[in-house]
Amino acid sequence: MVRSVVSTWYGTFLVDGATVVRTISAPDEPAALAERARLRREGRLTPEEEQLLSERKDELWTTRDRRLAERGLRLDVRAPGPAEGWTTETNLGRLREALLRDAGRSLDAAWDPSIHVEEAVRAAADLDRVKNLIGERLGSWVSRDAPDLDPGDHDRVVSAAMESSTVTTLSPSDPALREARRGLAKLYRAVEAARAELEQAVNAAVPERTPNLVSLLGPELSARMLAQAGGLERLARLPSSTIQVLGAERAFFEHLRGHAPPPRHGLLFLHPALQSAGRVERGRLARALAGKVAIAARIDRAGAAVNPALERAFARRRDELRARRGTPRRPGRGKGSRAPLDRATGDR
Repeated sequence: MVRSVVSTWYGTFLVDGATVVRTISAPDEPAALAERARLRREGRLTPEEEQLLSERKDELWTTRDRRLAERGLRLDVRAPGPAEGWTTETNLGRLREALLRDAGRSLDAAWDPSIHVEEAVRAAADLDRVKNLIGERLGSWVSRDAPDLDPGDHDRVVSAAMESSTVTTLSPSDPALREARRGLAKLYRAVEAARAELEQAVNAAVPERTPNLVSLLGPELSARMLAQAGGLERLARLPSSTIQVLGAERAFFEHLRGHAPPPRHGLLFLHPALQSAGRVERGRLARALAGKVAIAARIDRAGAAVNPALERAFARRRDELRARRGTPRRPGRGKGSRAPLDRATGDR
């Protein structure tokens, strides 16, 4: 009968039918068991498995474990597995402790410190919405007794609400109302100060974590890209085509539904080079910038130093597109097509 290798978390066994021929037990220490759990999860062999396979010589062994099948054993899903009674309640307690150790170590390894930048950027966006709501309410309120003020000029409206010491026939007759409005104006200033403090903190923290991204995009746009992507770890895994439209998800899904043309850029439009570019060249410029951002994110993820070649390469591409700005373009969808483009397609 062909022998089979049975691998478990507590050891590796060579089985001949119902008889265990060879046993190599795993250590009892939780740290050692956690290390073996990590090796199995990563598709690698444990020391016990390597020891047993080194004794195989030219014998034909089977296994139901694909990791072992990749090392020369024949894969057989009907090969025997752990027999009943091999695992006891005491063993299950050891397994639980080992798995908890392995999970804790995996979580520590997967921790991305840029999550704090992501939270700060989202907090700043929340404060922007709060500030606009308070400003609109104050604009509506102050314009009741100061019609000459523009309700949309929040800064002047807030100043007027805080300095309204002169009472006119149009002012709130109740002093408590006037004081409440002044308190609302103070809240606007407090939100504004907290927003500025967040922005200052992000601008100071991002260059230390992502120097290559900052050299391309600047600290504020880099932070927003990290927040939109879900951290540096995920941004480094994204292709440049996805990076190009980060922040334009709604427009992209509208395009998939057939209601709009495809977006040419998302958050990258906030880059000064794209804002100053013509409508025709924005798509190509965004594509070039997205490619450099993808490379910069991977370099930052590896912890390497700033690579100035990325910024120079993007600057060359930008200059090339600017030089071709005045060159007439032949209409058509492709090189050999003479069909005219509609206006929506021509603007892409």
